[in-house]
Order: sequence, then structure tokens, then C-alpha cells
Amino acid sequence: MALSLYMDHHVPRAVTIGLRLRQVDVLTAYEDGMSEAEDPALLDRAGELGRVLFTHDDDLLVEAARRQREGVTFGGVVFAHQLHISIGTCIHDLELIAKAGESGDLVDQVLFLPL
Repeated sequence: MALSLYMDHHVPRAVTIGLRLRQVDVLTAYEDGMSEAEDPALLDRAGELGRVLFTHDDDLLVEAARRQREGVTFGGVVFAHQLHISIGTCIHDLELIAKAGESGDLVDQVLFLPL
């Protein structure tokens, strides 16, 4: 089963649209009513839904690292610094991850883009 993504509210809409055009299962924090949620709640929500959280937010890296240190499980984070990756590359790399990966592959992991 392909990997599903949960988009943080910092992610440009063009990334979400590009992924959906490529048949990638994407849910945004905004669509889920979580656009105002704090980082821990956002990471929890993505995990509850069995999705990997994609973000440009450095603070989510801090939360993921804390959870890794303390042994607190989370659904996984994919991070891309918005100034170091184009939207096209971001879409391409996320599509590869989603279609090649399986649900659970990134549990308790942080993956950095570009690949």
C-alpha cells in the first residue's frame, strides 16, 4: 500500500496540487481543520491518520528529534527547506517517496529533501 502524506500549513498549495495530479494521497492540515494546531498536535494527528507529515517548518524537526530521543512514536516526517528546493523537485521527490514507500516505512524517521 502506498504511503500517504499529511501537509503542514507551511507547504505551498502548488506542491499539494502537483502531487494530487500525480495520484498521490495527500491531506492538508487546513482540510483536516488543523491549520492552527501546534506542532506536537499536528505530528500526533498525522500519525493517528497513518500519514507521514511533510513540512518546511524547522520547529517540527525539533519536535521529531525530541520524540526520537524520548522513544515517543510518530508517523514520520519529511522535511525540505523551502529555500533549498524547487516546487518541481519537491513534487518529484515526494511522489517517489509516496509511490515507492509503504505505510509505516517512515515511522519514527525524519527524511530530508532533496533526495
